[in-house]
Amino acid sequence: MIRKTLFAIGLLTTTLLASTACSAQPAAGKPFKETVVVDLDSPWAMTFLPDGRALVTEKDGRMLMVFIASKDRTSSVTATMPVAGIPKIDSGGQGALMDVVLAPGFASNKLVYFSGSITGEGGKGVALWRGKLVEDSRGPRLDGVEELFRARPFVEGNGHYSGRIAFSPDGKYLFFTNGERQKFTPAQDPKMTLGKVLRLTLDGKPAPGNPLVSKGFEPEIWSYGHRNLLGIAFDKAGNLWEQEMGPKGGDEVNLIKPGLNYGWPNASNGSNYDGTDIPDHKPGDGYEPPKVFWNPVISPGGLMIYSGAMFPQWKGDAFIGGLSSKSLVRVHLNGTNAAKGDQWDMGARIREVEQGPDGAIWLLEDGGDSQGRLLKLTAK
Repeated sequence: MIRKTLFAIGLLTTTLLASTACSAQPAAGKPFKETVVVDLDSPWAMTFLPDGRALVTEKDGRMLMVFIASKDRTSSVTATMPVAGIPKIDSGGQGALMDVVLAPGFASNKLVYFSGSITGEGGKGVALWRGKLVEDSRGPRLDGVEELFRARPFVEGNGHYSGRIAFSPDGKYLFFTNGERQKFTPAQDPKMTLGKVLRLTLDGKPAPGNPLVSKGFEPEIWSYGHRNLLGIAFDKAGNLWEQEMGPKGGDEVNLIKPGLNYGWPNASNGSNYDGTDIPDHKPGDGYEPPKVFWNPVISPGGLMIYSGAMFPQWKGDAFIGGLSSKSLVRVHLNGTNAAKGDQWDMGARIREVEQGPDGAIWLLEDGGDSQGRLLKLTAK
């Protein structure tokens, strides 16, 4: 790949990239072809616009509009433009500009929801915003950005923010993940949103009918007892799936149901990093067990449930990015059950998995504090 950078001042700074045919490589032993589309700077999440362009977030607080040209299942990036209007992000440690998801009805309302880690009273935490995507002579930007929600409380530290977003199939509600910030016990505390899956209105308010209000929980809480929730998605039947990082072992895929306690830090199929034991999930312990767990870990990143036609054999299955495992992981979903499928070595930390408009599978390499690539996987 040949990269040419045009330096300019202001919002219209644009990076032009020319790709060559050699960027597409059949992967030995893999049922897909990998194409390196573009190099990015520690990307975190992406979503496709209706016209095939993409919005990509980067760790340091940038959002990019990525212009993608596709032909005969190959793709190249013709330009990237920064999207203005993003609030100041605290990107220390695991902090980042995080998820980005188009609103229900985006074709008419142009609203974009996104999340990130910020500094505030008490320390740091994850926040949720919404803005309107505007494109004119000034370049792409999010106008009228408003903070809809922030985790409670803010605490010291740089880990386990989570910050993943999913909309209910009817488009009425927003599900938002809050990690337990490496503090363990907040996941069981009914007066904190940390270590929880939240159900909100599209304006960021507590959704009516949340299941734990009568038991004294904060009104946003949908489920609790979670650790670091880095993927959440609905399947075609309306089931809500979530994956989270366990401690030393015990990475999980969970079927999220209203009002249930998923156990952390009282139950886990892993152990603490200092070697002390955590009781495993077992029948009758009062905690909802995972549908699938890994020991040793895969370090799960993004979660996508596949619905495309390019890989019909995987329709309805979940795909997970593996960070420390440097892998792409497939989980077979069958109704409300799940089982381990394939795990392909990708040679790099995979932060995000996304389905493209043509049914291709797109990956973002994590990159850590350095470059990470955008990859396109197509059928051989």
